[in-house]
Amino acid sequence: MKAPGRWPGPGRPRAKQRGPVSRKDLERMVAEAVVDCYDEGEAHEGICTLLEDELQVPFATTVLGAKVTVERLERNDANEPVALCVRGKDRLRVSLLDLPLPTPRPRGWEWIEAYRHWAKGR
Repeated sequence: MKAPGRWPGPGRPRAKQRGPVSRKDLERMVAEAVVDCYDEGEAHEGICTLLEDELQVPFATTVLGAKVTVERLERNDANEPVALCVRGKDRLRVSLLDLPLPTPRPRGWEWIEAYRHWAKGR
């Protein structure tokens, strides 16, 4: 079995892909992230760990009309991944379910989509 986080590759999303990731690819990514998980808690940890490992930060995006820099990923009180968005001295934590993705996409953006896909199905 290949080690997790080895996207892109044959049959996997391309690194320069700008459009949406296919449902089939999202399901493959989620399956890769949760392959050794026994319950939902472990599955959540697995997908969040890959997301944190694969998403390249910092990157710029726009939140509520303001340009911000996503400095890093954190976890909120519910242990859900959130993006720490910074603009000057202002800090805002935005759920990855709600974070607008910029163009061009940062390396590893597909894992945000995989997390969203997984979160919808639980």
